[in-house]
Amino acid sequence: MPEPPSLPNCPPGLEYLSQIDQILIHQQIELLEIITGFETANKYEIKNAMGQRVYFAAEENDCCTLNFCGPSRPFTMKVMDNMGREVINFTRPLRCSSCCCPCCLQEIEVHAPLGTPIGYVKQTWDPCLPKFVIQNEAREDVLKIVGPCVVCSCCSDIDFEVLSLDGNNIGKISKQWTGFVREAFTDADNFGIQFPMDLDVKIKAVMLGACFLIDFMFFEHTGQNRQQRAGVW
Repeated sequence: MPEPPSLPNCPPGLEYLSQIDQILIHQQIELLEIITGFETANKYEIKNAMGQRVYFAAEENDCCTLNFCGPSRPFTMKVMDNMGREVINFTRPLRCSSCCCPCCLQEIEVHAPLGTPIGYVKQTWDPCLPKFVIQNEAREDVLKIVGPCVVCSCCSDIDFEVLSLDGNNIGKISKQWTGFVREAFTDADNFGIQFPMDLDVKIKAVMLGACFLIDFMFFEHTGQNRQQRAGVW
């Protein structure tokens, strides 16, 4: 993609987000995971609606954390533009994955560039629904995300609705159905994010972090679980 011109109050590298109202996230399939069940760091291609790659995201983690902490693992996710420059940095601390622990809920901190926080994604406790808030750099609530009661579906997409603070629907984060074979044998997921064109580019970047957090919390599976789902074991 050609590099767009710089914009006022826009972190370097995020200018392109001002021109779009949706992005697609494709997790790359790792053959080592399929064959051995050995967990590897996640990698994602981030594309526009025409399928052109805009960014590339790569998880940074060590082998012990990858294979012993599973989907609950802490991570650093770096997002690079097509020139290889880091433009966004996501950090997820280690948190309890149990919904019965409202004092230790999931969150992600978003930097653009590294060292400059631009927002946060924080899980909010609810006994029935997956809920999150998107916050700006001052930790003020900006948007809400509400998922379905049962985060499981066959042959259809799973939508997490993005709402304004007064409850109006302004977008969604969708986990897209990829077919029986891919769903059974891999945890390589496809997502789509829709948001208003005029939404602050910083909040658009934070929504990308929300997508990664949702992927890890609800759709990431360990190697053994993948093989059990596929009927290998």
